Order: sequence, then structure tokens, then C-alpha cells
Amino acid sequence: MLMRTDPFRELDRLAQQVLNTTGTWSRPSAMPMDAYREGDQYVIAFDLPGVAKDAIDIDVERNMLTVKAERRPVTKADDVQMELSERPLGVFSRQVMLADTLDTEHIDAAYDAGVLTLRIPIAERAKPRKIAIGGSARKEISG
Repeated sequence: MLMRTDPFRELDRLAQQVLNTTGTWSRPSAMPMDAYREGDQYVIAFDLPGVAKDAIDIDVERNMLTVKAERRPVTKADDVQMELSERPLGVFSRQVMLADTLDTEHIDAAYDAGVLTLRIPIAERAKPRKIAIGGSARKEISG
């Protein structure tokens, strides 16, 4: 139902994890995701812990789904001295090529406990259907 569009995206993600780099708008970090079919829907779940709901942007252009999110630093008082900072900040993005068999006009998005879940219905034309066999197509010739 979907296709990876950038073969180097996974290498970038691994390098960012090892080097602990921050994503920017011009070079966002990848976000982990799961994708699966559940009945007549295709479900894609993105991990975005600590990201505010209003910092998530979801776009669909033709069959390209783009999810972008920004995890901003928590505002601290002036007298706070940071001892350890391991939680990644910055911009995260993921693009997914959706199949023509999905109904991109009716995507449902929910955000709960740091997980963005998109439910995309399978298009009616892509669902399996029975074909009835009609009467004989041959004509009798009378002589």
C-alpha cells in the first residue's frame, strides 16, 4: 500500500541517532512509523513523543503523504542549569507514497500519548467484489 521514496532516509536516521544531531526545516530528522492494514482501512502510526498537537503538520498532495512536526525545547527559568539533555529536539518529517487504492480524501488523524495515527480508508474500487455470471452471450441461429 505504500512505497519508500528515499533509499538514503534510513541511513540518515541511523546517522542522526549515532551522532545525536538535531533536525532543521531544511534537513529534518526521520520519525519512526508503523504501517498496517486493519479491515477496510490502512493505518499509519508515527512516534512523536513530546510534540505538541499544534506543532504537527499533515499534507497530502496527489498520493504523497507528508507529516512534519517540531519538538521545541521546554522553557526553563534563568537559574536552571541543564545537567543532561538526551531528548531530541528540532524538526521531524516523513514522506510516504500512498497507493492509488487508498481514499486520500477521507483520512482520519488522531494524536494520543505521543503517537499520531492516520486511518486511510481503502477505496471502494479496490475492495474485492463478486462478479455475477449472466446468461449465455451466444445467439441461436434459426434456419
